[in-house]
Amino acid sequence: MRILVHLSDLHFGRVDQALIAPLRALVTDLAPDVVIVSGDLTQRARSHEFQAARAFLDTLPGPQIVVPGNHDVPLYDVASRFLTPLVKYRHYVAPDLEPEYVDDEIAVLGLNTARSLTIKDGRINQEQIATIRRRFSALDPALTRIVVSHHPFDLPTHFGENDLVKRAPLAMAAFAECGVDLLLAGHVHASHAGNTAVRYQIGAYAALVVQAGTATSTRGRGEANSFNVLRVEVGRIAVERFSWRARAFRLVCRETFKRVNDTWSPT
Repeated sequence: MRILVHLSDLHFGRVDQALIAPLRALVTDLAPDVVIVSGDLTQRARSHEFQAARAFLDTLPGPQIVVPGNHDVPLYDVASRFLTPLVKYRHYVAPDLEPEYVDDEIAVLGLNTARSLTIKDGRINQEQIATIRRRFSALDPALTRIVVSHHPFDLPTHFGENDLVKRAPLAMAAFAECGVDLLLAGHVHASHAGNTAVRYQIGAYAALVVQAGTATSTRGRGEANSFNVLRVEVGRIAVERFSWRARAFRLVCRETFKRVNDTWSPT
């Protein structure tokens, strides 16, 4: 079994400082095999925000898979936005925008969906889709395959299509070909776990989709600060949500999913 901690939407620059120490302590106690951060490490992509985010990441266990979000692209500095959109991210967080972690049980692939030409939406291009196929095709098919992005590929039906990454159907077809099991994302500051069967009808294929809320931001959008813990076994994944309640992160929800052939379904 592998334990994954899934954080998202940290938004340094708009952080509730009271959450930082308890979050750090709990993540450390959980002893994860991988810490995943699915984007929006900063509020406005300013140097001091990236420095604060880097300092926080340095206190968490490793290895870490971290991808950028749309807030990590400068908004008001137009020249930087279009000429060097993620130069600060590369400097302070990681030079690799699409990191990878592989061991003898799981394969985790990060995707950069942040773009300069849109304020908040995300995109994936044909080159990235080809990279997904190439990287996963080289791996042992027995591994549980996980994709991490900031923008989601699927959401509950009450969210609009604009909240999804652009070209999501093309990517989902590639995920089906590659046998991707699990999609982790953030962006909408809302927790959710379910499968892709309703939105994407690709034969018998249905991936498990897990959304993280915001772990530390004051911009909760009606949901308490939260993060996910995933316990990944062959053909089975347990998703636990920890929410900030009574001045502590507490386990508030646990859902389990099982893979039958190419479909992940709740048990």
